Amino acid sequence: MTGAAPATVTLRRFLRLRGAVAALAVLAALAAMTAAAPLVSAMLGASGEAVDLLGRFAPPSAAHPLGTDDLGRDVLLRLLEGGRASLLVGLVAALGSAVIGTAVGLAAGYFGGRLDALLMRLTDGLLALPLLPLLIVLAALDPAKLGLPADLATAPLAGLARIIVIVSLFGWTTVARLVRAEALRLREEAFVLAARALGASTPRIMARHILPNLASPVIVATTLAAGNIILLEAVLSFLGLGIQPPTPSWGNLLTNAQELVWSEPTLALWPGLLILVTVVALNIVGDGLREALDPRAANR
Repeated sequence: MTGAAPATVTLRRFLRLRGAVAALAVLAALAAMTAAAPLVSAMLGASGEAVDLLGRFAPPSAAHPLGTDDLGRDVLLRLLEGGRASLLVGLVAALGSAVIGTAVGLAAGYFGGRLDALLMRLTDGLLALPLLPLLIVLAALDPAKLGLPADLATAPLAGLARIIVIVSLFGWTTVARLVRAEALRLREEAFVLAARALGASTPRIMARHILPNLASPVIVATTLAAGNIILLEAVLSFLGLGIQPPTPSWGNLLTNAQELVWSEPTLALWPGLLILVTVVALNIVGDGLREALDPRAANR
């Protein structure tokens, strides 16, 4: 691999990890299937929102591959549409947390001093708070009472946007600590000292010399955080505080199925299984990226 570009070397290492590649393929398949929900709906000639009380709890058939739920809605289409919401929350909230955490950690690690102390005490304070109870309290707040327009607060995607904002604002602490530790090391490296001696500005040093070298821990942390955020969304939606019907998500599909778990167990099985597969796949991909991005892996 001598002389190969770093990205090529990393890709080669990752492709050697069969488990991580298989997990990535599973995630790609899930993303493609959820994105193709309108196409599947057109092929089946059905809608995930169409209520058919005469067709409640229908068994799997050509028209309804996974049967129907308690309102006669197609289960497969509901799962695909719910997957779009759950995966979107996990991805966007993880990216939002990564951006905030990278900015905080980079500023703290590069400048140090009082700014570092202030930002790290803020981070420690947020880490000391129990995340799930905090998210439950914040998700239970009525946006209309906080001054938001009533039509905006009750919009179909308002619950989804609220979960993304809440998780992004309070889920960045792990990334911030990782970035700070790496930035403290990088600011004393020879290439940074040389750039500073040549008169490079602070923003240029941070953007061109330090930030690219922070990509590895940030990518791994973001991948692992996405799985945790999907679980958080499922918990909040299960408690009725997350994404609200009629917008489906895997979490509120579980909520709707909890009273039917003994009579119609598959209604709870499918969303629970999809959450499990997605979170496990994300964790495996995150572990694979950690190994592929580790420079010491080349000597193993």
